[in-house]
Amino acid sequence: MKSGFCCEIKPVSPKKTDPELFSSLSWNTVFKTFFAFVGLLAWWEIYHNLERFADWFTFSLFHLSRTAHLGSAVQFFVFEGPKVLMLLVLVVFGVGIVRSFFTPERTRSVLAGKPESIGNVLAALLGVVTPFCSCSAVPLFIGFVTTGVPLGVTFSFLIAAPMINEVALVLLLGMFGWRIAAIYAGTGLLIAMIAGWTIGRLQMESYVEPWVYETTPGECSSKEQSLVWAQRIRFGVEAVGDIVGKVWPYVIAGIAVGAGIHGYVPENFMAHIMGKSAWWSVPLAVLIGVPMYSNAAGIIPVVQALLGKGAALGTVLAFMMSVIGLSLPEMIILRRVLRLQLIAAFVGVVTVGILLVGYLFNLIM
Repeated sequence: MKSGFCCEIKPVSPKKTDPELFSSLSWNTVFKTFFAFVGLLAWWEIYHNLERFADWFTFSLFHLSRTAHLGSAVQFFVFEGPKVLMLLVLVVFGVGIVRSFFTPERTRSVLAGKPESIGNVLAALLGVVTPFCSCSAVPLFIGFVTTGVPLGVTFSFLIAAPMINEVALVLLLGMFGWRIAAIYAGTGLLIAMIAGWTIGRLQMESYVEPWVYETTPGECSSKEQSLVWAQRIRFGVEAVGDIVGKVWPYVIAGIAVGAGIHGYVPENFMAHIMGKSAWWSVPLAVLIGVPMYSNAAGIIPVVQALLGKGAALGTVLAFMMSVIGLSLPEMIILRRVLRLQLIAAFVGVVTVGILLVGYLFNLIM
C-alpha cells in the first residue's frame, strides 16, 4: 500500500507505536462514521423531496398538464426513476455486506447432513441471503449434491434464491409497505419449501446427469477466507458497482413501461384483464411472465403501475413470481446438470405453487 496514514507509522518501539496507531485508527473510524452519517442524511433528504422535484420538473419547468396522459407519464418516470435507483443502491450495499457472511461453502456446510424436513426450511431461508445468479446455479447445484445435500433440499434453495429477491423485497417495502412485502416473502418461502419437499418425495435423483455424482466435492469449492469489517464494507461497495451497474438499464426500461401504463392506460382497465373476476387472468399472467427475462428491480415499477390501474394483487404477484422464479435462461443453464424430466417436474411444481398463491390472494384480498 503506497499511501494511507496508518502505513506511514514507523516500526519503532511498541510503547510508542501502539498509542499512535490506536489514535490514528480511532480518528480514521470517527471520520468515516461522520461522513457515512452525513451521507445517509443527504440520501434521506433527497429521497424525501423526490416527488416535489418531479412535480416541479413536469408541471412547472415543462408546463405539462396534470390531467394529460403525457404529464402523468413524465411525472411517474421522473419520480420513480431516481427513487428506485436510490433504494437499489442502499439495498445492494447492505445486502452485499450481509452476503459476505454467507459464502456458498458455508451454505453447503449448514445444509449438509440435516434431516430433509429441517433442510427444506433452512435452504429456503438461506436462499434469500446467499449469492445466487444464473451463472452460479450449476456450481452451487453440483456442490450441494456432492456434499450430501438431498435433492429436494437443493431445489428449495434454488427456488428461494431467485424468487425471494432481497432487492424486490425492500423495493416492495418502500413502495407498498410492509404488508405486501411480507406477503411476497412469506408466499415465496412457502412455495420454495413445499416445492422442494414435493420434488424430494418424487425421488428423481436418477434424472440428474450422471457426471454430477462423479464430481468430487473439492472440485466445486474454494478456500473460505475470514473477512474484517473493512473488507465487508468494501464488498458492499463493490456489489453496488457490479449489480447496480448491470441492472440499471432494466430498471429504467421497467420504469418506462410503468410510466406508459400509468399515463396512457385508462383507470381500472387492467381490472378487466388482470382482475379478480377473470378466472384465466392468473394462468395468463404466469404464461406471460415465464419467457420474460428481467430482474426484480426492473419488474417492480411495472407491478406498481399494474396495481394502480386496477389489476388484482394475486394476479400481479403471480406475474412477478413467474418472471423472477421461472426464468427461461435459468432453465437452459440448469439443463447442463438436469435431465428434461426433472426440469419439467421443477417447473410444474413451482408453477402450481405460483398459481395457488395468485388465486388465494385474489380470493382473500
